[in-house]
Amino acid sequence: MSSNSVDKTSTPSEQELRLAANQYTNELKTVASKIGELENELNEHALVIKTLSEVPTTRKCHRLINGVLIERTVAEVLPALKTNEEGIQSTIKQLTSQYKAKEKLFIDFQQKHGIRIAQTPS
Repeated sequence: MSSNSVDKTSTPSEQELRLAANQYTNELKTVASKIGELENELNEHALVIKTLSEVPTTRKCHRLINGVLIERTVAEVLPALKTNEEGIQSTIKQLTSQYKAKEKLFIDFQQKHGIRIAQTPS
């Protein structure tokens, strides 16, 4: 084996580094986007819970489940909404920790290979 083939396997090329950096960036954007979607959903749940908490529990309300509109009472819907809200909060926490871990890996990758991401002027 020549010394050139050893160098290629130990040091990634500029194109490989660029692809890896783009992959990290895309993964971070995807996770951040999902967190944003879930935060919007969480806000909607909080608004509905607040609204339904102020009406009588015997009042009828409608809930969309898998594309089917179902008529229930507030007393039946409110606990399910609170459970869903807790699940969304838990998922947001998990995704946030995943985001931070990926971000740390990306920063370590940048420092290891001396990569700086160019900022585009706004």
